[in-house]
Amino acid sequence: MSRVAILTDSNSGISQDEAKKLGIYVLPTPFYINDKLYYEGVNLTSDKFYKLQEKGADIKTSMPIVGDVMDMWNKLLEEYDEVIYIPLSSGLSASCQTAINMASEEPYCDRVFVVNNQRISVTMKLSVLEAKHLADEKKTGEQIREYLEKTKFDSSIYLMVNTLDYLKKGGRITPAAAAIGSLLRIKPVLQIQGEKLDAYAKARTVKQAGEVMIEAITKDLSERFNDPDARDSIIAMAYTRDTEQAEIIREEVMRRFPGKSVVLEPLSLVVACHTGPGAIGMTASKSLIEEI
Repeated sequence: MSRVAILTDSNSGISQDEAKKLGIYVLPTPFYINDKLYYEGVNLTSDKFYKLQEKGADIKTSMPIVGDVMDMWNKLLEEYDEVIYIPLSSGLSASCQTAINMASEEPYCDRVFVVNNQRISVTMKLSVLEAKHLADEKKTGEQIREYLEKTKFDSSIYLMVNTLDYLKKGGRITPAAAAIGSLLRIKPVLQIQGEKLDAYAKARTVKQAGEVMIEAITKDLSERFNDPDARDSIIAMAYTRDTEQAEIIREEVMRRFPGKSVVLEPLSLVVACHTGPGAIGMTASKSLIEEI
């Protein structure tokens, strides 16, 4: 059986140190901040990013540089027979399709398998861990990609945004809508089902937004995943900066699902770029592994 390397990017929320412990590889996501190039987790820490964001720095996200991706593929193929590459959702970035096109050419054809399972943040991390689990079970690159793409819709994401300013900056909403929303102190809850980022509900408080998200994942677990008690599913949360509010909501999730572990992790900086501080995400996913 061939040896399969698992590669992702830092949109998964996996740090370089964590990647080493897991036995996988992570490409750092590039950012241009005030026209200077930074790499997430290399010369751009979360603290530095948020300080620059709060100061109004011009922050632009970028897909992984093609040369960096090819260099990593070449390096891994010296040691491994095959590479599974799990990039950011194709619905949110062109990096996935670019990688698919690259992998169709020599010397990568039938050796590099790009997974388009349309995930981000903790759900993307879950895909990486599932891929590593399957690789350890001696599954081939093609088998791993097939599983991850077959199960891509077995996951839901709900995301509360504390401020509309950063969605406005990113062109996700109009300035007029942002002004009205801020005046009314609306905290929108967004959803990602597959590749689409859509509005889901509006809340007036963080507590209310938490209740909306809990009800949403409860419904998904029961109706979409046929797993109302979350016995075969993973519930996870992510946040930008405000751990206190996220912990309060996490405690409520655990009360709703007694005995269920609910992991809480920072959102990747690409997400934080568009949501700003105070965002809180909640996910539910069917999975072949027991925890993140």
